[in-house]
Amino acid sequence: MTENISSNTTAISFRPAVDADADIIAALVNSAYRGDSSRQGWTTEADLLQGSRIFAPEVRELIANPDSVILLCLQGDDIIGCVNLEKTEGAAYLGMFVVSPVLQGNGIGKHFMKTAEQYAQELWGIQKIWMTVISVRKELIAYYERRGYARTGRFKPFPSDNGKEQMLVENLQFEEMEKILN
Repeated sequence: MTENISSNTTAISFRPAVDADADIIAALVNSAYRGDSSRQGWTTEADLLQGSRIFAPEVRELIANPDSVILLCLQGDDIIGCVNLEKTEGAAYLGMFVVSPVLQGNGIGKHFMKTAEQYAQELWGIQKIWMTVISVRKELIAYYERRGYARTGRFKPFPSDNGKEQMLVENLQFEEMEKILN
């Protein structure tokens, strides 16, 4: 599937990730959420967490999992976005949603999210999709609310000892959001 999103972008397309994409995906995810590169976009978590969000071996595990798919957003041959979709009981979990920081704000994310939702629905026949968002990320929660996601009131603590990330802010927690698909 290929289409134009706006006059600011060339045609984008989507495809499932393969094992050979793992290093690029890990670098893209980390660039969008951590460190100075993430500050070029608005999805940065650099003031909340430091360290890597994900490593290539973890990406390979997600790609190999039969109940998981990483959908890629491409501009030409370049991977400019990714999202991990995981089949859960009666729903799909949407995580690791990223658009390259330098391309954020062009409408790519909005279109990519809709495409990912449709992909999960067609792949698994699900009617609900859910995600977790760091609860202090008010602008990100508002973005997802504009895309039809509702806050559930369910929270869980951010893992403080996952060996990759270090919290720069105490008491971070995840908030669950969900969307019923048409």
